[in-house]
Amino acid sequence: MSIPAFGLGTFRLQGQVVIDSVSAGLELGYRAIDTAQIYENEAEVGQAIAASGIAREHLFITSKIWVANFARDRLIDSLKDSLHKLQTDYLDLTLIHWPSPEDQVPLEEFMGALLEAKELGLTRQIGVSNFTVDLMKQAIAAVGAENIATNQIELHPYLQNRKVVEFAQSQGIRITSYMTLAYGEVLKDPVIRQIADRLQATPAQVTLAWAVQMGYAVIPSSTKRANLASNLKACAMKLNDADMALIAGMDRGQRLTSPKGIAPNWD
Repeated sequence: MSIPAFGLGTFRLQGQVVIDSVSAGLELGYRAIDTAQIYENEAEVGQAIAASGIAREHLFITSKIWVANFARDRLIDSLKDSLHKLQTDYLDLTLIHWPSPEDQVPLEEFMGALLEAKELGLTRQIGVSNFTVDLMKQAIAAVGAENIATNQIELHPYLQNRKVVEFAQSQGIRITSYMTLAYGEVLKDPVIRQIADRLQATPAQVTLAWAVQMGYAVIPSSTKRANLASNLKACAMKLNDADMALIAGMDRGQRLTSPKGIAPNWD
């Protein structure tokens, strides 16, 4: 099953807030949900999914293995715990959330354990997140490019990450864009607003449509039902070549997330 182009992110949402967001998203038509062990909301996400009554085969659920669970004797058990919290027998996609800090766990070890989880049927697809070109090359050497469905990276008009994108795409690895709206910064940008005014759209719709049109999967989040509904309309939008060129020119290498002690040496 290919990765849906449009999904619902749950970063920073917890408790009743994430239950309400996922519940509203599912009611509106979202079918891909992205979470992670470190978000500490898998149980609530699972609760909202279960309450929705939507058949499991119609959903695409992604979670990510946290760095503390990379060791071979911990990764699969931690994934089973995630499955229990999410009230499902399998994930559609399981990612390595960040590279191992200071290579405390060898890449071959955690990628091998993740591939084993796939072979056991605990996850349909596997992938990585926050991987540089060098780390992707190492992951490909460990498990083969055919076993890496995506690299989920920070990607927005201000950080277009072209080296990583080009290498991933050359290997048949899909890019998933997170923080596509740059914490809302791009929504105030005059270039985005100009395009939005012409299309009678919102700046968020324009930015998300740009990412989808570039071939990326996107996973925006919101706590507001109106924004969830509005974002979803980006799927039907079409930007022209001039619009795409204007947004391409917005890249300024502005990285917004780079946690100390965990982030790799970025490209």
